[in-house]
Amino acid sequence: MKLPNTTEKHLTYCLNIHPGETWEANFAAIRNHAMRVRDAVALREPFGLGLRLGGHAAEQLNKPGPLSELRNFLDDHGLYAFTINGFPYGQFHGKAVKEDVYRPDWRSAQRREYTNTLIDILAALLPDGLAGSISTVPVAYKPWIRTPEDTLQVARMLGATAAYADEVRKDTGKDICIALEPEPDCFLETTGEAIEFLTATLPKTAATVADEIGLAPDDASEIVARNVGVCLDTAHSAVEFEDPAESLTRFAAAGVRVAKVQLSSALRLTASAEAMDKLEAFVDPVYLHQVKLRRPGGEIESFADLPEAIVAAKSLGDGGQCELRVHFHVPLFFTEAGPLSSTSDLLGKDFWRHLSENSGIRQLEIETYTFDVLPKVLRSSDVVESIRREYEWVLAQWAACQT
Repeated sequence: MKLPNTTEKHLTYCLNIHPGETWEANFAAIRNHAMRVRDAVALREPFGLGLRLGGHAAEQLNKPGPLSELRNFLDDHGLYAFTINGFPYGQFHGKAVKEDVYRPDWRSAQRREYTNTLIDILAALLPDGLAGSISTVPVAYKPWIRTPEDTLQVARMLGATAAYADEVRKDTGKDICIALEPEPDCFLETTGEAIEFLTATLPKTAATVADEIGLAPDDASEIVARNVGVCLDTAHSAVEFEDPAESLTRFAAAGVRVAKVQLSSALRLTASAEAMDKLEAFVDPVYLHQVKLRRPGGEIESFADLPEAIVAAKSLGDGGQCELRVHFHVPLFFTEAGPLSSTSDLLGKDFWRHLSENSGIRQLEIETYTFDVLPKVLRSSDVVESIRREYEWVLAQWAACQT
């Protein structure tokens, strides 16, 4: 749906909140859940979809029959697709995902081929005149990139995919941006790292391997700059103790294309015994919940997952004035429950004004994929109702910044 008082900014929610690894299951989620969300928040206007397609579902959909069926369904029901979550390649619900969510990473031809398939799908679905985006892993899990050859291989794969997106744009007129999504403990986790990679490292390295991907060096630099951008997830930036509004300002100043902003909140608390006891309920075997702990002097410690952060924080005792930010997406409308709160207050007027005034940012996506593992205190009885409340929260913030 278009945000009120704008002709260019589109709001959706990410369908990764609904389990499904086959196209049949994904299509069922659109029919059974997304349609109900549409009826609750935008019954009389076109409703945008943020698709999530894993590798298996993408292969099943990328055929003339299924694609034609989906296009007809979208047209018949006032729906349109403009973005795809191409981050998790494999199963994303119901089993341990943890750091495997980053596999295959951008050193792999499998990641390149999967993303090219998503480009084909989105090009077939994207309305004329509307740019599209595919959010993807932030290169790799940070410990996996160890050598200069790793970086060269990343440039080969990303450069080849950027070149493919450029050819699709020339052939179809569909502008589709590959949007790297910085995340804690990944190769790209901070705003500064993303800017350095996208404006210096990637263009320079892509030029080095240009002949391997069939491009001239100058063309390689230009093509990756045009077709590879960033997806800013506001929960991820908050966990890094960054301000999302400031991140957007820095991306704009550096000339980095922000293809999509994912609207999300992270868990936030002070390291007290009571808070640590409450935090135990958020430990789950499915997702990786990276934690950053900031000491009173400003020093930040990193923990790969929630259990080890809890152990470390408990050792501080009640006297420790340390703040923890946890990569656990909580609903945007959640404010606090006892000692637990969220980072949604970082999405204040400065953030919304920046979105309103920056004409280059056109895609906003609510992304709270953790519904199935949320403790009961934060979970509505119905997933559609929870998503509806998140839309309501976003639209209220947007309206406030317009006055």
